Amino acid sequence: MRLRVEFTTEPFDLDEAPAHAVVAREVIRTAELDAVDVGPFGNTAEGGADQVLTAVDSLLRKALASGATRVSLQVNVIGEDTP
Repeated sequence: MRLRVEFTTEPFDLDEAPAHAVVAREVIRTAELDAVDVGPFGNTAEGGADQVLTAVDSLLRKALASGATRVSLQVNVIGEDTP
């Protein structure tokens, strides 16, 4: 199964990316995911179910430990893995 995750972390800071946002983006960038898109107001990535779920676990733990007070995320099934 393939999944797409979309997420944001709060609190926002429009002047400089907070530590929790930087950490969360780094988790996604370094995970074994594809179609990664990070931006100032939202981030998305796609990949196999195991890879996405592992990345989400790490993202939540590290963002919260780095000062996030809220993490909003959505996970969607987008298809089946192809061999």
